[in-house]
Amino acid sequence: MLLSSLRTTVFCGCRSAGKGFQHSNRSPQLRQWLVKRSQSTITAEAGASSSPAAATVPNAATNRIVGKWLLGCSGLVVGAVVLGGVTRLTESGLSMVDWHLVREMKPPQTQAEWEAEFSKYQQFPEFKILNHDMTLPEFKFIFYMEWGHRMWGRLVGLAYILPTMYFWRKGYFTRSMKGKVLGLCGFVFFQGLLGWYMVKSGLEEKPESYDIPRVSQYRLSAHLGSALLLYCASLWTGLTLLLPQHKMVETKHLMQLRRFAKGTGGLVFLTALSGAFVAGLDAGLVYNSFPKMGERWIPDDLLAFSPTLKNFFENPTTVQFDHRILAISSLTAITGLYLFSRRMALPRRAKIAIGALTAMAYGQVALGISTLLLYVPTPLAATHQSGSVALLSLAIWVLAELRKVPK
Repeated sequence: MLLSSLRTTVFCGCRSAGKGFQHSNRSPQLRQWLVKRSQSTITAEAGASSSPAAATVPNAATNRIVGKWLLGCSGLVVGAVVLGGVTRLTESGLSMVDWHLVREMKPPQTQAEWEAEFSKYQQFPEFKILNHDMTLPEFKFIFYMEWGHRMWGRLVGLAYILPTMYFWRKGYFTRSMKGKVLGLCGFVFFQGLLGWYMVKSGLEEKPESYDIPRVSQYRLSAHLGSALLLYCASLWTGLTLLLPQHKMVETKHLMQLRRFAKGTGGLVFLTALSGAFVAGLDAGLVYNSFPKMGERWIPDDLLAFSPTLKNFFENPTTVQFDHRILAISSLTAITGLYLFSRRMALPRRAKIAIGALTAMAYGQVALGISTLLLYVPTPLAATHQSGSVALLSLAIWVLAELRKVPK
């Protein structure tokens, strides 16, 4: 206050002096200096007074920017999941036998480099047991499939990390949002390491086994599960920033619907995760009939392994049976959610979300049955895998529409 009063007094004195010099016309240079000095003082005071009002971030506008960025990141994660599924279906995932964060970003260029890469692949079980007659052009195809998947993963990492650094410096994040984005970025690093840990399981020599070399179904499920968690977290956070909350009356039926939707979403996630065990064990190639498995509703070899618990994770028959049960349970739960929601007065967007979830559930089951009956053709199987992510996305949308308004 004292400094501001002193500055005002000096300023008024300067103006009076400037007027005096205008009348006297004795020193035009001094008069010009005083006028410029008074103008600069006014500009500085105006900037100082407006600076607190300018510091309004984070706000609704920045939340929209951050929300769109997270939706874009979640879309890239979907691309990684789909590309990873295609890589698995084309049996390309073990073509790159090394892992380097930067050096492998450039694929082989010359004939000598391709032959050197091919010779490294020939030292591992997949070539010796399954692809011993593979040619160099065939190797190039599976190599580029895995290389594309790894490069897409690096693109996902950059899409999370670089904007996080920029938005952080700009002040777009609230305190809680800073913790969330740091968690997402850390999860991206973990996902990359988990991917290589999964690939290593398929490169190990197993003298006691003559089965087709494949990655561990446990590590494959962990890799897919972490990718789905990253996707769900990004999509949920983005939607909650972009979608305005509905002001719904907190009735008993609404709370029941909300709990029902959460349970249904969890069941959809579990069904998608069980699909990783089906893919890891090639369980879709056994019992290619529906609704029965062969001639029986419950196959004879359902619990053929000992101990019994081992069947649920390593027996292809049991893994396919579990996936069927989970898929039918998800469809039943989604249908029940739709019928229960029809008895309530819900906002239009919430009704659309539940309707889209129901339609997608029936389409996904039809895709799964078709994939099974046709002996898992790659295009149809990839579409079925993508459908599981679409179904999970719609379940998250429903939860975002039904979320509780904070007090």
